[in-house]
Amino acid sequence: MDIISLVDDMSEEMYLRLKCAAETGKWPEGTVVDKAQRESALQIAMAYQSRHLNSDEILSIGSDGLIVDKTKRQLKNEFADLKNTPDNNIARFSDI
Repeated sequence: MDIISLVDDMSEEMYLRLKCAAETGKWPEGTVVDKAQRESALQIAMAYQSRHLNSDEILSIGSDGLIVDKTKRQLKNEFADLKNTPDNNIARFSDI
């Protein structure tokens, strides 16, 4: 089975487990992940992100499999847009 067909059939729950293993070096239940498992988990999680997630994070994997990064200007514009939304839940202290 190739990685693309594996990722296409993978559940979101499995993706989250692999992501946790790649990020922390442990499975969610606390078992330590060895180096080979961690590398495989990272590759599979990145492939899942590119196939299933439309991420707007500063650094992510695009649907074409390439790393998508944003410039400082793009991030400033996005944060400015968020600041003007009515459901903005960020605490702002302007009297300090």
